[in-house]
Amino acid sequence: MTRTTSGPAAAFARRYGASPLHLLLTLASFALALYAGIRLLKGDTVGVALWFVGAALLHDLVLLPCYTLTDRAAQLLFRGRTSAPGTVPRPSVNHLRVPAFIAGVLFLVWWPLILRQGGHYTAYTALSADGFLARWLLITAGLFAASALVLIVRTRLRLRPERREARARAKAQAAGRRAAK
Repeated sequence: MTRTTSGPAAAFARRYGASPLHLLLTLASFALALYAGIRLLKGDTVGVALWFVGAALLHDLVLLPCYTLTDRAAQLLFRGRTSAPGTVPRPSVNHLRVPAFIAGVLFLVWWPLILRQGGHYTAYTALSADGFLARWLLITAGLFAASALVLIVRTRLRLRPERREARARAKAQAAGRRAAK
């Protein structure tokens, strides 16, 4: 299927930089965000606005520097063990990033129940709020264990040809020594 480079849609795409569908979806998402904002601000406008500003400041001034430093430390830790100077570092640090990110998102979504702050949860759902901390810790441990397993398998698969070459060199050297005797 070939695309034509003439016509009104192509002219629009050249001028806008994307297809008309992109513009339509962007406008629809803005309309949805506006609707959600109006519904959200209907009750306590100042409180909600203050919460958003506080969350942005907390993220930008506290959390961003913390996880940037943590990520840099993890990169240095893995780079020191896996990469020689002048080579491209392997993405081993991603085996920490991914489970930490997923565990962080789960904590962000469920923190009132994980920290036992959701007293109204039981009243609304008739379910117990107990056990969320233990489940979150188990899920987090499982994520890191699965990530470690993937790292081990990838490392073994990556090193397999290198081990074969090393064995072949060792056999050749041993054969050369035997022939020299």
